[in-house]
Amino acid sequence: MSNDKIHIYTDGSSRGNPGPGGYGIVMEWVGKPYVKEFSEGFRKTTNNRMELLAVIIALEKLTKKKLEVTVFSDSKYVVDAVEKKWVFAWQKKGFKDKKNVDLWKRFLKVYKKHNVRLQWIKGHNDHKQNERCDVLAVNASKKEPLQIDNGYETQSDNLFTA
Repeated sequence: MSNDKIHIYTDGSSRGNPGPGGYGIVMEWVGKPYVKEFSEGFRKTTNNRMELLAVIIALEKLTKKKLEVTVFSDSKYVVDAVEKKWVFAWQKKGFKDKKNVDLWKRFLKVYKKHNVRLQWIKGHNDHKQNERCDVLAVNASKKEPLQIDNGYETQSDNLFTA
């Protein structure tokens, strides 16, 4: 196991649910003056998808394997699904009747590459990195051109919703 510890702060946003959305990420290498920020916007998505995608993208950006990673998120949806082990039960049942299956499958692939712990933090509570992620996510949702969230826009259950 590597001694390298990484703190990842994430946030997702959508203006309307569904609506234009984005994610924001702040990554810190613990004990080193290393900070990276990432964000991206999508034309039609949901808040939960952006919250989860932020975590996935951050983990995918890690180039070393078996890092000690703590992900801080204000999303109970994401944190509880992992820390309460719901997502592993969903996987065993083939994600039957679950939303965001494309993202959960992608998450599980990258999650296994590291020693990851998710920790919930209260949103909009003057937490410096969480507030920064929120700004990144909201700003990304307003930048043109916005990306297409293929997993959302091509899901058959979303084709006829307003």
